[in-house]
Amino acid sequence: MAAVEATLYTQGLVLLCGAVVAAPLFKKIGLGTVLGYLAAGIVIGPLLRIITDGEEVLHFAEFGVVLLLFLIGLELKPSRLWQLRRDIFGLGLMQVVVSAVAIVAATVVLGGQAWAAAVVIGFGLALSSTAFGIQILEERGDLNTRYGQQSFSILLFQDLAIVPILALVPLVAPATAEGGGSILTDIALTVGAILALLIAGRYVLNPLFQVIAGTGAKEAMIAAALFVVLASGTLMQIAGLSMALGAFIAGVMLAESSYRHELQADIEPFRGILLGLFFMAVGLSLDLTVIAENVLVILIAVPVLMIIKALVIYSACRIFGATHNTSVQIAGLLPQGGEFGFVIFSAAAAAGVFSQATASLLVAIVTISMALTPIAAVLAKRLMRETDDEQMDEDFAGAGSDVLMIGFSRFGQIASQILLAGGSDVTIIDQSADRIRSASKFGFKIYFGDGTRKDVLVAAGIHRAKIVAVCTHKRDITDKVVDLIQAEFPTARIFARAYDRTHTLSLRARGVDYETRETFESGMLFGRKTLEALGTSEDQAAAISQDVRHRDEERLAMQAVEGLLAGLEKLHTRPVTPEPLIKPKRESERLDKPIDENLNQSDPA
Repeated sequence: MAAVEATLYTQGLVLLCGAVVAAPLFKKIGLGTVLGYLAAGIVIGPLLRIITDGEEVLHFAEFGVVLLLFLIGLELKPSRLWQLRRDIFGLGLMQVVVSAVAIVAATVVLGGQAWAAAVVIGFGLALSSTAFGIQILEERGDLNTRYGQQSFSILLFQDLAIVPILALVPLVAPATAEGGGSILTDIALTVGAILALLIAGRYVLNPLFQVIAGTGAKEAMIAAALFVVLASGTLMQIAGLSMALGAFIAGVMLAESSYRHELQADIEPFRGILLGLFFMAVGLSLDLTVIAENVLVILIAVPVLMIIKALVIYSACRIFGATHNTSVQIAGLLPQGGEFGFVIFSAAAAAGVFSQATASLLVAIVTISMALTPIAAVLAKRLMRETDDEQMDEDFAGAGSDVLMIGFSRFGQIASQILLAGGSDVTIIDQSADRIRSASKFGFKIYFGDGTRKDVLVAAGIHRAKIVAVCTHKRDITDKVVDLIQAEFPTARIFARAYDRTHTLSLRARGVDYETRETFESGMLFGRKTLEALGTSEDQAAAISQDVRHRDEERLAMQAVEGLLAGLEKLHTRPVTPEPLIKPKRESERLDKPIDENLNQSDPA
């Protein structure tokens, strides 16, 4: 017993060591953690043979994929899932069917396989890797982009397609004596399992978590979360579906639960480590002997497979209205074989559709195509056009806070950090996909949206917001947002970022509750610190700074009055030439000059 435990602990130690070394290293050189985990698995298994039973590790590590789908389900409300139905059942169906037909033809022509075997191979290889695809999307912060959502829709349909593909295996197997009734039984069992899970999610899960949460036992809550994931996955597995699909449905059922955020926090650590273990297990299970014996076949088959799938995916996406850039990104993300191909090829070999040697060769092809996925995703970026504007879906699930911030450039980023540090909840909307991806990684509650649209402001929770912070960096956009809010939401309190001195006067004339010039405070602080460095005392520097601030405020007030009088002058025939309200003294004249830090420059942020 002690020897078995020692081996188990030793394997765990080796795998953790490989993950700790490889993942950060590959991330640092720009290849991504997925390829790092794969490389670690290949070194630990096929090369050094420290761990020889990669298949056993793979079966356990697949639970990481299950947890991943559960967490994704928690982020997708049923209404959002319904919005994706066209991509799931349209784009997803086209990708699987057309890819399968193309691979079947290539298998018959180039591989010399019989039609029965070619059909199973074609549909098995038409599936892509959910684990690899979604992990890369999450790592880049792209899951909520348009290409991320369409990629996910394709992968979700592929999970649904596993049942009919597995049902196809006994139909094409030689000397099959089973009647057609078994297929109807399988379909009935599948539908029944899905309905049972939906009913349980509707009437059982929320009361269950409510009771457990009432006890205050944190560990029981974690155990309950893992139980729900395992139970839902097992139910789907019994019905012939994937465990990952069952976990995803359970997640969707809990997406509107008040315990959603706590469940995410409980599951996330398990998901991360097990998913990394899954990628390592794929590397561990790579059979170098099969590769060595069929190196020429693999060198031809892997690129042919990835090229066929990439072309089919690109064409399907274009047919469904995606841009060139979006289509290229999806094609570069999903050209590999998938982990469920392992199950299909094993079942086909057991049924006598093709030999076990063929199954091993197919598993090697799928594994190598997986390993090449991060590289394919990087190469896809080189085929993107600069003229295509990247778009993200406007999904405001969970939006609504005390502060609604519009615009998240440098100014807004600094202001939001102060608000969050002070315990205030902030909802942010911005139109930069790059900024949204970057901010999402740091936990900001940020959404893609156009702040000049009323429907976007409503969806982002403006009716709940106590303050609307307009932090856009373009004067015309800020004015447009302010005018819209004052017209449609007159009770909203508006705090605005002013572009320059003239813009400050314009915003004050509009009656915003508070405004500040974007570089005024930083310039004041810089000047004060420079005075101190030149020998001026802190108190004297602060007094000078306060005097400059006071004079600037007086000048702004005078300019506001002058602007008002100039407007009145246009309404009369005789000219009005008012005396200046403040006559500057000669010795302090330069201090009375308007502080306009943006006369000739603009902030590109």
